[in-house]
Amino acid sequence: MNFTVTPLGSGAAAPALGRHCSGQLVNIGGCRLLIDCGEGTQEQLRRYHQRMQAIEAIFISHLHGDHVFGLPGLLSSMHLFGRKEPLDVFSPPGLADAVRLFFAASATTLQYELRMHEVDTEAEQTVFENAKCRVRTFPLYHSVPTVGYVVSESDPQPGLRVGVREQFGLAADQIESIKRGADYTDSQGTVHPNAELLAPPRKAKSYAYCCDTAYNEAIARAAAGADLICVESTFANGMEQLAAELRHCTAAQAATIAAEADAKQLMLTHFSARYKSLDELLQQAQTLFPNTLLAEEGKTVAV
Repeated sequence: MNFTVTPLGSGAAAPALGRHCSGQLVNIGGCRLLIDCGEGTQEQLRRYHQRMQAIEAIFISHLHGDHVFGLPGLLSSMHLFGRKEPLDVFSPPGLADAVRLFFAASATTLQYELRMHEVDTEAEQTVFENAKCRVRTFPLYHSVPTVGYVVSESDPQPGLRVGVREQFGLAADQIESIKRGADYTDSQGTVHPNAELLAPPRKAKSYAYCCDTAYNEAIARAAAGADLICVESTFANGMEQLAAELRHCTAAQAATIAAEADAKQLMLTHFSARYKSLDELLQQAQTLFPNTLLAEEGKTVAV
């Protein structure tokens, strides 16, 4: 199944030249999910040819402006461009009231159903699930109630063992029947048990989004085994005291989380505007976790 992440914004706190506020588009088997919606997100969606109307759900990590101020505009544009399908928005408490107030003050009405869901910021819970994916929250450690999100494939279905299709000359409907658990009877009347025809299903892939947060060992446990983990890297090494005060991470702390989670790949994001070049942050993280990359706006990463 196709499973990708496209960063739309990688800056911290406020837009900076070349860096927008937080937002990421996850595409998992054609199901498109938006995580965070900072200022300028809808412009970034257009810039990188991502259809806003195809988004099935939006997930907000916390209510700081650089993660949510783009939401009212995006919701309004979806209405103006003719959206009819319902839209689910998940966030810590408070966002639904803010959106209602904003729309009331601006006399904005939507022609589609907007379903706002509050998530528990102190517990892990599955908040969204369909045939292609599920989304689970977990607590993060920021200055306001904040959650991380783990997006994972729905349980992958077993496939045919290598050579089975060619051996029996199976048609598409026969393959689907076998995948649903049926045995197969060949032209000589021999019954081949389902277990001999199907290979064990592979492990479901997962993507963990951890932004904004201070370092905490519990994050690694919640994101354990992620194929790709995205951790904020607001500061370079040597700024641990400021990071702790503001409840953010350094590059090394982000790498430590990835290593403790036994993740396959780390993506850094949420960079302070003080850094014109991000090479320093990347090198510091790679020292502890070599398979690290920077979130590049518009560059799609495979999970």
